[in-house]
Amino acid sequence: KDENAVYVGRKPTMNYVMATMMILNRDEKCTVKARGRAISHAVDVCEILKNRFLKGTTYEDIRISTEKLESDDGTMNNVSSIEIVMAPPE
Repeated sequence: KDENAVYVGRKPTMNYVMATMMILNRDEKCTVKARGRAISHAVDVCEILKNRFLKGTTYEDIRISTEKLESDDGTMNNVSSIEIVMAPPE
């Protein structure tokens, strides 16, 4: 299941767009995942893909959640996360 996931981080946005497009071109669903400040990049990836490259791609599901992560000094921090499931064009 995780093989069709793209984890968005600090690399240029187009790297993630290309990775997602390669999965969708195999007629498989792709899950774009991000946490924290990378959430806006994940949304950008999906919108660029949907509006510029693979017209007809649809959002199948969007899941948002909060994860508790322990920092180096031992304090607990809440970190938001998002998973966007995209379906290939018909």
